Amino acid sequence: MSSKRAPRELRRGRFSRAALRLSIAAAILLLAACATLSPQQADQAYAIAAAARSDASTCDALDACAQPSPLRQMADKALQESTPQQPRHYTVILDRGTDALLARINLIRSATSSIDLQTYIYQDDDAGRLVLQELLDAARRGVRVRVLMDQLSALQSVESLAALSGMHRNFHLKLYNPVMRRARITYPQYAIAAACCWRQLNQRMHTKLLVIDDAVAITGGRNYQDDYFDWSDTYNFRDRDLLVAGPVAHAMAEDFRLFWDDRRAVPPSRLVDVGRLLLSRGVPALAPVEYRRPERAASMRDDAGDVLLVFERLASEAREVGKVEYVSDGPGKHEAETPSEFAAASQSLGGLIASADREVMLQTPYLVLSRPAQAMFERLHDRPDAPRVVVSTNSLAATDAFIAYALSYKYKRRYLRDFGFNIYEYKPFPEDAPIDLQATGAFLPEFVDAPLPPAPSTRPDRSSVLRSARYRKPLAAEYGATRHLRRQSNEPVPLRRAGVRMGMHAKSLVIDRRIGVVGTHNFDPRGDNYNTESAVIVHDAAFARELAASIRRDISPANSWVIAPRDKPPVLSGLEYSIGKISEWLPVFDLWPMRYATSYEFVPGEDCPRPVPPDDPGFRQCYRPVGDFPEVNLALKGLPTRLFTAFGAGLAPIL
Repeated sequence: MSSKRAPRELRRGRFSRAALRLSIAAAILLLAACATLSPQQADQAYAIAAAARSDASTCDALDACAQPSPLRQMADKALQESTPQQPRHYTVILDRGTDALLARINLIRSATSSIDLQTYIYQDDDAGRLVLQELLDAARRGVRVRVLMDQLSALQSVESLAALSGMHRNFHLKLYNPVMRRARITYPQYAIAAACCWRQLNQRMHTKLLVIDDAVAITGGRNYQDDYFDWSDTYNFRDRDLLVAGPVAHAMAEDFRLFWDDRRAVPPSRLVDVGRLLLSRGVPALAPVEYRRPERAASMRDDAGDVLLVFERLASEAREVGKVEYVSDGPGKHEAETPSEFAAASQSLGGLIASADREVMLQTPYLVLSRPAQAMFERLHDRPDAPRVVVSTNSLAATDAFIAYALSYKYKRRYLRDFGFNIYEYKPFPEDAPIDLQATGAFLPEFVDAPLPPAPSTRPDRSSVLRSARYRKPLAAEYGATRHLRRQSNEPVPLRRAGVRMGMHAKSLVIDRRIGVVGTHNFDPRGDNYNTESAVIVHDAAFARELAASIRRDISPANSWVIAPRDKPPVLSGLEYSIGKISEWLPVFDLWPMRYATSYEFVPGEDCPRPVPPDDPGFRQCYRPVGDFPEVNLALKGLPTRLFTAFGAGLAPIL
């Protein structure tokens, strides 16, 4: 008996020892992850950084040797001509990535007293290094520079953050809402934070601002990363910013100050990893700036100093506009028990959409709507005089957020039938996008407010590939809750062709061609409940028409596919529709294999001289179906997307 029991007890002993080792390892990991600085250590690290800051100056002039700028002159003109009763503003829509970077550098050099920069993502790549170099130069010539980054997507080098903490008395850096009181967290630490502090982990600062001297500002979708300025060799975002000059910049500067003074905005020197480095080694030297493509950075620096070029490319496009509002959630949203009640941006945008009489044009990279948004669009569609709702968003081939697309794919029937959306999905290789052609340095033709000609019969030569390594680079995803999943979750899917592809990232809204909005809100549940968001609302018909023309260019046949109902099967179409509708409402899984809609391509001809909307009687005559996931590698088609639509519905609140 005892001889039979011994192996069993031996196995129990081995299991107990294994469980004990696992528990010890988990405890060590937890203690390491939760290690912190004492208040005295944090104060000491902060003092070390402060003592190391240089007070050297490169300028003694009262205006801090500011560079002349037609953009800054535009702001001065607006402020001089404004009265409390009649404020005056000028706007410039920044569609091209290179123009958006040029405007930022030119404005940074024009600053005389203050620069406030707020961003969700700041990457240590060519664009990020160039802007940082310009900011440090501004600090050295006497301008107060404050930079606020969301901690999850901030600079990844602890050494760089420590060096910047002790760089210059005019340069100040903070990280917003640092998880586990660290500047950088590892994957295990992220998992621990997700288990213990899910709400705090997801409360991210998605607001993006650059404010110069409280007089002129830039806001919109762009973060600080090559991908947002047409500088990536593999994938670039089609994004949009708005430069606005005039009194509203004061409100934008005040909103920045609310974030800067909030308890969640923490100097890196007071965080565990940066603080310990400072305590052990002092302030390290900032690594020399090395550009991957130095000639491109040098060219941008030269262009930013060319007053005539900046005027021709940017200031000459300025438009005097009517009433301008800036709406922002502010950091107080993260204090609320019910954040959606304090989501000022969501409420303002929802009110604008509900006020529409004839048309809503909505541009968002991720068509994942919150329940209140779905209810609002359903009420809008049920009106007897329902306005047309045009939606510009990403295709699976273009998106950088695979999971978000999978969830939007689940609800195509609802979007088309219940909400009446006209959906246009952006192509990965758009033929008429406002991008800088890196190969030649040339620019695509400017768009005019007129019907586009038929797409050219010849396409760029792109070699066929099944899974090109150039698309393996992880992208900085917009979704903080999923950015530490497997990297394939946050990168574009493999395509059947190679080339520098594009993805939609603009967040804009046009109401009845009378109100235009450019902001940071993706019109998604994260924007309602977790992220802080902001937007500039311009009550001006000419501006709204200009913004609408930009969106119409994006949804043209050269740049987008149209989503419309697929042809009905010859038998049991009613049963299939009913089962699919029931399956769509299942909260956790959805395994019905058939879909209500698919993608269509415009086929020009004598009977189809120009594109028509999907509800036009002649739509079927002018468009041909190209499948649910055009351009996507056949090896990937269907299965992963179906798996996420089947089991990923629970992610919708954080997407």
